[in-house]
Amino acid sequence: MRAIIFDYGGTLDTGGTHWGKQLWHAYQRQQVPVSEELFREAYVHAERTLGKNPIIKPDFTFRKTLETKVEIELKYIEERIDGFNASLWLRPVVDDLYALTLSHTRRSRQVLTKLAQKMPMVLVSNFYGNVATVLREMQLDTLFTSVIESAVVGVRKPDPRIFSLGVEALGIKPSETVVIGDSYDKDIEPAKAAGCRTVWYIGEGWNDGLPDATHADAVITSLTELE
Repeated sequence: MRAIIFDYGGTLDTGGTHWGKQLWHAYQRQQVPVSEELFREAYVHAERTLGKNPIIKPDFTFRKTLETKVEIELKYIEERIDGFNASLWLRPVVDDLYALTLSHTRRSRQVLTKLAQKMPMVLVSNFYGNVATVLREMQLDTLFTSVIESAVVGVRKPDPRIFSLGVEALGIKPSETVVIGDSYDKDIEPAKAAGCRTVWYIGEGWNDGLPDATHADAVITSLTELE
């Protein structure tokens, strides 16, 4: 392998855990009075709302992005549970999640710093147009030779073309590139379709069970396995 393409969300900032699960566990730790079923509805609602509307601005930090996402979720829940006060839970949930994200990202940064000394790396992410701001906030901005963000290039995973753009930015063959991501459907399968090698970072998924890992050339459970 001559280069690496990394996914961002769920790969570098959660230790491989799907962001929906990461959020749910924070709700549990903060004892938010909501069922997992209703939370999952709220999570999907928030993701669709942010995907369809330009709510997240390019200068939004990750913390601001997280606050915006959680606020949409909590207001959705508030409309469906009598007596639920969304404003009561926003700060505790966001503080919990942000501290955890900083911890996971710090460990990822240590691994990425070592890898960047060996070969070029590109980031390919489905994001809201503010990933450059987030990378600076998380002190990851100097580690990637290029960043391919869905909101900027107009192509979203699982479209294989977004990984082809990453390969083009590296200036090498797809077969010389390895893609590392936590989502089998959005990272591994489309990256393989684009001709890349793949490493599936398995953590806690959004749904129970695991898909057939046919398209993964390797499987890891920690980024430290890449060192």
